[in-house]
Amino acid sequence: MNRNSRRPDIGRATRREFLGKAAGAAAVGISLAGVFGSLPAVYAAGSDTIRIGLVGCGGRGSGAAVQAMNADPGCKLVAMGDLFRDRLEASRERLKALGGQKFDVPDDRCFIGFDAYRHVIDCADVVLLTTPPGFRP
Repeated sequence: MNRNSRRPDIGRATRREFLGKAAGAAAVGISLAGVFGSLPAVYAAGSDTIRIGLVGCGGRGSGAAVQAMNADPGCKLVAMGDLFRDRLEASRERLKALGGQKFDVPDDRCFIGFDAYRHVIDCADVVLLTTPPGFRP
């Protein structure tokens, strides 16, 4: 004998009760929409530029960055991070040549080390994680 067999009415609502509660909830939603719908819409001023960050500057990462910069006219590479300085610098030179105006990575947004991904995430809207899983979140 299970627990519900003693009190079969627990947790069960009739269709009439359900429809009554659903209609009440809909009425509240409609009335709130009328109140808030009359308020003017306010949007934060922003930019149409999508700031891209790159974590992992090997061949796969550099290729993904080129594809991301070419995906939309509003995309721009703004930060890079890698474990090794030489790999980051080589990738940076290649991407600077290929990216043109869509490449905007000054020295202060190039990050080296195990925590580079954290700094790149802080600088970008979208981050390309192209490292092995052990080197990223």
